[in-house]
Amino acid sequence: MLRGPMHLRHLLLWLLFAQTHADLPMCKESDYHFEYTECDALGSRWRVAVPNKADICTDLPDPVKGTQCSFSCSEGEFLNMQLQECQKCAVGTYSLGTGVAFDEWDTLPPGFVNHAVTTSAGDAPADCSNSTWTPKGDYVTSNTDECTATLSYAVSLKKPGTVSFEYFYPDDSIYFEFFIQNDQCQSTDSKSRWMKTSESNFNKYMVELSSGNNVLYWRTTAYTLEGSAVKPVLIKNIAISGVAFTSECFHCKPGTYSAKQGSARCAPCPAETYSNKGASVCRQCEQDTYAEAGSGSCKPRPACTNRDYFYTHTPCDSEGTTQLMYKWIEPKVCSETVEEAVKLPASGEKQTCPPCNPGFFVTNSSACEPCDKGFYSNGKACSKCPVGTEPVVGFEYKWWNTMPSNMKSDISRRDFGNSGQSTAWEVAGEYVYTTPGDQDTDYLMLTLDVPGYRLPQSMVKDSERSELSRITFVFETTCTADCKFAFLAGFNRWSNDEVEQWKGSNSKQSYSYLIQSNSTISFTWIFQRTEELNTERKYSADAAKIFSIHITNVIGGVASECRRCALSSAEASSACVPCPLGHYMVNGTGVCESCPLNTFIRADQPVGEAACVKCGPNTQRNKAHTACLSDCALDVQTRGGALLHYNFSPLSNVTGFHSSPRFTSKGLRYFHRFNLGLCGTEGRVPATCVENVTASGREVKGYVCQSTVVPSDIRSQSTVSTQPFVIGDTIIGVTTDTLLNSISSPNWLFPPAPVLPDVIFYYKSSETTQACKQGRSGAIRLRCDPSVTEKDQITLPSNCSEGTCDGCTFHFLWRSQHACPLCTKNNYREIVSACIQGIQKTTYVWQQPLQCYGGESLPAQTVSACVTLDFWLKFGVSTGTIAAVLLICISCYFWKKTRKLQYKYSKLIISSGNNECELPTADSCAIMEGEDAEDDLLDLTKKSFFTKMRSFSRERTSDGFDSVPLKSSSLHHQIEEEDSDDAYFKG
Repeated sequence: MLRGPMHLRHLLLWLLFAQTHADLPMCKESDYHFEYTECDALGSRWRVAVPNKADICTDLPDPVKGTQCSFSCSEGEFLNMQLQECQKCAVGTYSLGTGVAFDEWDTLPPGFVNHAVTTSAGDAPADCSNSTWTPKGDYVTSNTDECTATLSYAVSLKKPGTVSFEYFYPDDSIYFEFFIQNDQCQSTDSKSRWMKTSESNFNKYMVELSSGNNVLYWRTTAYTLEGSAVKPVLIKNIAISGVAFTSECFHCKPGTYSAKQGSARCAPCPAETYSNKGASVCRQCEQDTYAEAGSGSCKPRPACTNRDYFYTHTPCDSEGTTQLMYKWIEPKVCSETVEEAVKLPASGEKQTCPPCNPGFFVTNSSACEPCDKGFYSNGKACSKCPVGTEPVVGFEYKWWNTMPSNMKSDISRRDFGNSGQSTAWEVAGEYVYTTPGDQDTDYLMLTLDVPGYRLPQSMVKDSERSELSRITFVFETTCTADCKFAFLAGFNRWSNDEVEQWKGSNSKQSYSYLIQSNSTISFTWIFQRTEELNTERKYSADAAKIFSIHITNVIGGVASECRRCALSSAEASSACVPCPLGHYMVNGTGVCESCPLNTFIRADQPVGEAACVKCGPNTQRNKAHTACLSDCALDVQTRGGALLHYNFSPLSNVTGFHSSPRFTSKGLRYFHRFNLGLCGTEGRVPATCVENVTASGREVKGYVCQSTVVPSDIRSQSTVSTQPFVIGDTIIGVTTDTLLNSISSPNWLFPPAPVLPDVIFYYKSSETTQACKQGRSGAIRLRCDPSVTEKDQITLPSNCSEGTCDGCTFHFLWRSQHACPLCTKNNYREIVSACIQGIQKTTYVWQQPLQCYGGESLPAQTVSACVTLDFWLKFGVSTGTIAAVLLICISCYFWKKTRKLQYKYSKLIISSGNNECELPTADSCAIMEGEDAEDDLLDLTKKSFFTKMRSFSRERTSDGFDSVPLKSSSLHHQIEEEDSDDAYFKG
């Protein structure tokens, strides 16, 4: 009827067992145990007896009606299956009632599933068979490689319950998530999966569970980008409530006890006592032995050495004196009575107390109290800030007679157990130092908490460009082993990110860190003598010292000096009366002077004209006179004298790009992502890089920033970003020079520019690191390339694939058509077409190769009327014909004129007679024009026309008459012949 219900199967097994084993002995209570069948549709079930081993006895108890499925027991109780009633747990045991707990991890408890797979983001196969969660006694630890390790546990709840556990998550180089899948395989919201990082203590986490089936998942994946060691995730004390009941109580583990019946949990044994498993009381350690709290055994007390005490300076007494004092490290575990044990040194002589820290003053009781608001001090007496200044509020610690109230020290064990030692850092007058530890692998931590930050009144109106806060400390380390000294900053002491780390001995030096977010309110210094596992203390003399700590602009801080008010106009409620914008106050006079043109005022510069800092090339100061900006426009004079105009506004929006992929040892692929905000005025949007591995979500802002991106499907995200830092938060200048303010951008980093020089934007970051003591910097080369249609074709140097060759200066090449100068008339030429049918077209084309974009556009094609070649040909032929006819007519005219002159000459000769030496007299007037009656009868000699013309032109005199020589008789004879001819014609 039912689909194979569990209770029918148990009944059939019981009947079969009873029939086939009639010859076996009768079963005793120790030979079997009771179990419930699955609940049926009515919520009822059966209790059946199940043999512990097969074929050992017969005659098992008959099945009986079980309790209702909704039945449960309270805390400290268990269900007695024989009586089917809840009973209290005995002493030395405990029970959660409707829950289960897992606090012993010698082996993986039953029900937990442990497996590891290759990360999907990796391109190379990896062996992940050994990359699973590992039991370590009190806790279970995760893997530290790039495999994805998952620890899961399935539980069926009869009613809504909870799951709680404690975890230690110190390193954000590991993805750590916890999520739950229910009956419908629905997982926890991805945002709530994120675990917050912790630094020194275990964090407790609790989630509500719904009734029904629940599968719990703890999943980690590490990534070691630089090959450095990664700290694993630890989990302990997993407790689940909401199950129906537990049929047995659990024994207290060693080091714990339960003194009364019905205990829901076991209590840890106090120090100097111990207990075994299932103990109801803790036993006192014997003489010359000791035990830490929660110990399962006692240890022999070692002989006291100079590593078991430390020195400190006592607070100032009422007489204003202090003395050097020695104290045993608490809790004291060494013995002074053992042979060769050292004694505690005597205290030193009393000395006069040093002054209080800056911003404090000495009271009548020799105690140090902070100055009132508006006052400052050098540690002795408070003074009111003079007119035109304001107090520089912060904390500055350089005298260490007492530990400041906002600082504390503690110890964390490498095995993440609890250390009973109470002192990690101790004051010593001129410095604070690390005391000898119980174990050389202990983490000695000093934490400074601040309530927040606030800019001075004179800088509030330009909060975007002003420095929020800065912490500076002076330290040194003295080590004989591989010690490490680290500085961390974050939201709190359990959620800090490592800023810088030093290894080995370091001489006395200063380190400064720029605080860019008001969420950074906790700073931690950690010193570890060695990571070498050993059972004895070898390096207790290794120590770290901090001489001074100075943090600025702290809310509720004190003032050690006063600052001139020269950055903005004062508000009515402000006691500071500043100089106008762009002015500085002459030191000691209260007189305001104007800064030179295009300079800005930096608050960290000396008082006076030196506070005015000149803006870099092609940048202008902002409205608040506190920084320089670029409006994305630039004019460049070429070597040929031409002026090029640039407008980079299309590139001003924040642009992001990835470096080429890089791979870890196990094939995990990752990128360096850069975000660039090239230029812009007051309201520009800065480039932002974020960290989304943990719930803190730290972000940095500036002109250029970098983060590390790992493609992954972990937490249902496509990418995971971490390790953000600023490359440049201040623009230094814009120029074509390859060197500006000690920032170099050599040409050999990139292929040479084809025609135009590159325009380079230079940036600087005020955040310093141990490797970059002058801060990071960046240079972005803008190269004209009209063939690039997209805006974000940005590349890194081929020989520096991460963008930097020295780790401090980053270089970028940005090819774009928007990086070209604006086009002008000089960038195009005109082409005039032939005249076709009386129409002529003029077309404009770009000069090639084209080296401009935007600006003036190409003029439109123009059309004009014109005269064709056929017309001019016809006109020429007609004109030539008319000229030829006119020439012929002129020739004929002159020919006739010559004939007349020749005739006149002949008559003159005839009339002259035969006297050769006498000229003839004129017998009549010259024939006037029109007297041509006899012209037709004139008979000329047979000379050619051109010969006659030549002779005519040669023989004519200046008076208009022909000159003919009269000399030979032949000529006379010729005339006579002509006369006879004339007579002949007349006759």
